[in-house]
Amino acid sequence: MPKNEIEFDGDELIRRLENFSKHATGEKPLTMRHTRLALPKPEKPMKAREVASIRKKLGVSQSVFASLLNVPKPTALSWESGVRTPSGAALKLLRIAQRNPKVLA
Repeated sequence: MPKNEIEFDGDELIRRLENFSKHATGEKPLTMRHTRLALPKPEKPMKAREVASIRKKLGVSQSVFASLLNVPKPTALSWESGVRTPSGAALKLLRIAQRNPKVLA
């Protein structure tokens, strides 16, 4: 299609007008358009020695490390001992701290 031509879809126009009419009468709320986002790949699990390495680079005790991460001390201890592995937001934060430990300080 040449650049100066406009593509017209009558069915789409009617659908949008019907949706707007439903909004104007209070029958349907007006919403934002949806956007597709490319999500980053999930973080790889972190080994106990990696967690301990981050804490040691910071030069803090296990209690202080747990406080910096906003987790209970037993949780941080279990990560360092390998009893449990960090997951979710904690894992993401630890990966960021692994690249730049000063973000926690």
